Amino acid sequence: MRKLEICCYGVECAVTAERAGADRVELCAAPAEGGLTPSAGTLMSARRRVAIPVHPIVRPRGGDFCYSDVEFEQMKSDIAFIREQGFPGLVVGLLDVDGHIDLPRMQQIMQLCQGMEVTFHRAFDLCHSPQMALKQLTDLGVARILTSGQQQSAESGLPLLRELTRMAKGLTVMAGAGVRLSNVQKFIDAGLLELHSSASQRIASPMRYRKAGVSMCSDAENDEFTRTCVDGDVVAAMKSVMSIGVPLNVA
Repeated sequence: MRKLEICCYGVECAVTAERAGADRVELCAAPAEGGLTPSAGTLMSARRRVAIPVHPIVRPRGGDFCYSDVEFEQMKSDIAFIREQGFPGLVVGLLDVDGHIDLPRMQQIMQLCQGMEVTFHRAFDLCHSPQMALKQLTDLGVARILTSGQQQSAESGLPLLRELTRMAKGLTVMAGAGVRLSNVQKFIDAGLLELHSSASQRIASPMRYRKAGVSMCSDAENDEFTRTCVDGDVVAAMKSVMSIGVPLNVA
């Protein structure tokens, strides 16, 4: 069965995704950073309000995926809290200085995550050898890899996504980055069983008073009066395309 995972920056977005038919949520904070570990309050609220599987991301900062000892300790503490809260899975990824999977640390993480599904996120797209990494992550017992096929968008990465899907044994290759309603069929035809999308829209702030000339962000293109949310209509439409049973073409 094909599955649609929606990247959600907040609990209300996760509720919208669930109502629209999403199969799973990746729960994150900080969209400008590409997703960071959600707060404890966000995690507890998600457990109360969302029935479909929610997999929080464990990522202590933006930037690369080669972490200091302090950052790794923080990640392990976050994983312990996520497991205590009863989440069925989480999303994580670590690389070493040479761009390979950080096997010693990933082994520790897999020990901490026993009984939970582990998704190795798009750190995979920065690794040195995707074929070797696929085998290593399979041996570790990772449930799935979220990848754009080592390209800026998953559509551009379709050749590698096809190859990895053919090679994969024991884990799922999930396409993410630029997956949208307009190109869902291309991933279905390529044999991908799981897709990851933000299915997002920008919405305006409800505030009537808007202070001009002051921003909380150093990026001048961002402002406090619009934000990214999940578009439930897009989620429903994507899920409909994925559910119609078009024959898979893995050639």
